[in-house]
Amino acid sequence: MDLQLTDKRALVLGASSGLGAAIAEGLAREGASVVAAARRVERIEAWRDALPADAAARVTPLRCDLGDPASVDGMLAEVGAVDILVGNAGGPPPGPATAFGREDWAKAFNGMAASLFHIASALAPGMIARGWGRILTIGSSAIEQPVPNLALSNGVRGAIAGWSKTLAGELTPHGVTVNIILPGRIHTDRVDALDAANAERQGKSPAEVAAASVASIPAGRYGAPKEFADVAVFLVSGRASYITGSMVRVDGGMIRSI
Repeated sequence: MDLQLTDKRALVLGASSGLGAAIAEGLAREGASVVAAARRVERIEAWRDALPADAAARVTPLRCDLGDPASVDGMLAEVGAVDILVGNAGGPPPGPATAFGREDWAKAFNGMAASLFHIASALAPGMIARGWGRILTIGSSAIEQPVPNLALSNGVRGAIAGWSKTLAGELTPHGVTVNIILPGRIHTDRVDALDAANAERQGKSPAEVAAASVASIPAGRYGAPKEFADVAVFLVSGRASYITGSMVRVDGGMIRSI
């Protein structure tokens, strides 16, 4: 299937590793030009250089710290116009809701949400002018089913869901779709770190915690980053023109709600 991504230009945030890197790589393989942004540019260069030569030539690494407004504005000035925005911000530290104060919440919101909102607002006018655009935000299954001991993430990602749905209503009449993709337990460094933190909290080994997580997933395993990225690449493609205002789960059946 031709995803109609040739000659499209994408900005993928948080593209140094994990889900962001997998999506950026998938887009480049499908023919899109990709600006891959993150704090650790050397990690982007490492996975880019492992791609086939034609795909690697379509990837441009760019440094950006979503927690630093000046860094975000500098990135926007350098990037210019794009057709596709994949919003991806790293998760905050684990902990219960009562463990965090005003500064913790403000830091999490600024780095995970406010910067994404700002970037989308800056890029949307160009998409509207061209009559085509895709804005896809990586959320979390916690939007639908809060994860214990991840209060900051649960709270801020819920705000992102409300923003995304609002933005979809505003931009869809102009040919710009806006969606959220919800990862379940996709095997990344972040998930390994969370398993290790939960293991310490529960007095168990990381392997025991991971086994308990797997037991709750009908697919019987953690997902692979490429499996998640394949869905994301479709959602930002020309083939997904009638999907907007949606939250799409990629979780192996983990979320049990209807």
